[in-house]
Amino acid sequence: MNSITVGQAKRIDFKASQQLGISTLMMMENAGIRVADFVLKIMDKKPNKTIVVFCGKGNNAGDGLVASRQLLCKGINVDTFLLAPGDSLPSCARKNLEILKKITKRIQQVKTESDLKKINISSYGLLVDAIFGTGLKGKIGGIFKAAIEKMNSSEKIIVSIDIPSGLDADKGRVLGIAVKADYTISLIAPKKGILINQGPRFSGKIIKVHIGFPYK
Repeated sequence: MNSITVGQAKRIDFKASQQLGISTLMMMENAGIRVADFVLKIMDKKPNKTIVVFCGKGNNAGDGLVASRQLLCKGINVDTFLLAPGDSLPSCARKNLEILKKITKRIQQVKTESDLKKINISSYGLLVDAIFGTGLKGKIGGIFKAAIEKMNSSEKIIVSIDIPSGLDADKGRVLGIAVKADYTISLIAPKKGILINQGPRFSGKIIKVHIGFPYK
């Protein structure tokens, strides 16, 4: 399977923006739609169609927020948990949070591990991991680590957006802890790290999706 590095992914995004005029907001929308479509497909025959989306603090969170909105529009019950303050999100992700807040009140800021413990993870049929993307540097700790531990111990289906949170996107090494996904939805192309070293153990089945432009 062909893969790309983080540097290549950034150059592809830059080319899409500068040469094709495709904005980050548009790419985020396309990514979220693809995630929602895949989740709907997985959940089609499942009795419990309630979904939870865990969002971090980067553009990966923005993809998750779009997916939440798209799923809500399809009549799916979705709870969205923010593991970082909304005003700390990048501009496009923050815009999607503002839109989502106008549609649903089922958005909650998780500030402490005590807040996290109150989430009844067993009540959901599927978990979406939109915590960290390819830009993660350094070991995961705090609320992010606790959230990943909760997800991994849930015995629920987990879908990661682009890369399992906590996995180094280039080296395939776990940065302290990583989401153990059943499916990883690779945007544009699989990132190198999900195919090497510890990557395959945490990535599950890789689903490659396009987000509106050719990457070559």
